[in-house]
Amino acid sequence: MTSPFNIYSEIGSLEKVIIHRPGKEIENIYPDYLEALLFDDIPNLRVAQKEHDQFAKALQSKGAEVLYLTDLATEALKAEETKKAFIKDFIKLSQLTHQEEDKVYTYLYEYLADREPEELVNMLISGIRKEEVKVETDLVLPGLIDSNKPFYIDPLPNMYFTRDPASIIGHGISYNRMDHTARKNETLFMKYITAHHPLFSDSDIPQVNDDKSRFPIEGGDILVLSQDTLAIGLSARTSPEAIEILFKKLRSLNSPIKQVIAVEIPKKRAFMHLDTVFTQLDTNKFTVHPAVMKIADDMNLYILRENSNRQVVVERKSNLIETLKSCLHLNELELIPVGDGQAIEAAREQWNDGSNTFALAPGTVVAYDRNYVTNDTLKSYGIDVIEVPSSELARGRGGPRCMTMPISRKNSL
Repeated sequence: MTSPFNIYSEIGSLEKVIIHRPGKEIENIYPDYLEALLFDDIPNLRVAQKEHDQFAKALQSKGAEVLYLTDLATEALKAEETKKAFIKDFIKLSQLTHQEEDKVYTYLYEYLADREPEELVNMLISGIRKEEVKVETDLVLPGLIDSNKPFYIDPLPNMYFTRDPASIIGHGISYNRMDHTARKNETLFMKYITAHHPLFSDSDIPQVNDDKSRFPIEGGDILVLSQDTLAIGLSARTSPEAIEILFKKLRSLNSPIKQVIAVEIPKKRAFMHLDTVFTQLDTNKFTVHPAVMKIADDMNLYILRENSNRQVVVERKSNLIETLKSCLHLNELELIPVGDGQAIEAAREQWNDGSNTFALAPGTVVAYDRNYVTNDTLKSYGIDVIEVPSSELARGRGGPRCMTMPISRKNSL
C-alpha cells in the first residue's frame, strides 16, 4: 500500500494535519519547573483550549481534515501487546533518576498497564506525579533528597507543538531526535501511531531519519520548499551532522529531494527554529524577521547536493534572496518583514511568533491575532491572513506552524 503522506510543499492546499489540543499537562507546569520544561510562562489551560479550538476551526475552514494526536495514539494502542510495549518504551525514555530505578520502573509499569488506551495516553502526556504512585522502598534519605522533583514521569506541555517530533518529507517520515530531554518522549508517540494506527500501519512509508541518532534535528527547522528542495535551519536545536545524515538518507532512497539549503541562524531562544524567523506565504513570498533581512546578503548558507559519484558536495552562499531564487527557479522573490520592519514592533511580535505563519493554501495563512502589525503588513502584500486568538497559546513560544504536523497537501508529486 502506498504512503499516506504527501508533502512536497510548504504552501500547497492543506488536506490532512495532525494537532494536539493542550490538556492537563499544562496544569503540571509550575514556576520552579519552567526552564526544565522549556516554558517562559504558564498558560491558562481553559483559555488555551478555547484558542486551540478556534485554531482547529481555522484549519478546517479551507477543507482540511484535522486529526488529533491523542485520538490517533488511543487507536494505535488498542492491542494489549502494543500498549504494554509502548508503556515499557515510554518509561525507559523517561530517564528515571530515583536511586532505586528498577523498583520504580516496576511500580510505574504496574500502575499503568491496566489502563485503557485513552486514559493511558492522557496520563502519560500529563505526567505522573509522585503522589499518584506509592513506591515502597527501604531507603529513606534518597527519597528526601529527591523530594523536590514532584514527578516520576515529567509532563509533556510542548506536545501541542506537533511540528517538531516528526516531519513528513515527500512520502516519507523523519522521526526527529529532540534536542532537550523534556521533549524526547514526544517522538515515541509518532512512531507508535505510524506503526500501529490503521491509517498508516498497512502502508509503505519510507523512514528518512531515526530518533536514535546522536545528532538532534527538530521539525521547526525543516521547511519543504518545493518538490526537490528543503531548507533546514542550523540552529540551537538542529546540528549540521543531522542535516547531512538526513540528506544522505533521502538520496539513498532516491527521493525527489535533490538539494538542501542549510541556513545558519543565531543560537538563542528568540530564534529557536528556522520557522520562528522565516516561513513561506506564497510561491514567491516569505515572511522574515528584520534581523535576518539586515544580513540577507551576508548569511552563512550551505547548499547540499549530490555529484555524479553520489557523493555529497556543499556549495557555500551568502545571499538569501538570490539563493532562494536560484534553487526555486523564481524570477522574483519578496521577503516581508515582521513588525513592518520596525525595530520595537518586530522584536515584540517576533517574541510572539509573528513570522511563524502556517499556509492553508498559496497566499492564505493562519497567524496569531496579537501580531497585528505583522498581519497588516502581510495583508498589504496581498496575503489572506486568518487570525486566531493567541493570548495563552503564545506563552509556549510557538505559533501556528509550530502547532501543526501536515501530512498531506495538494499540488504535490
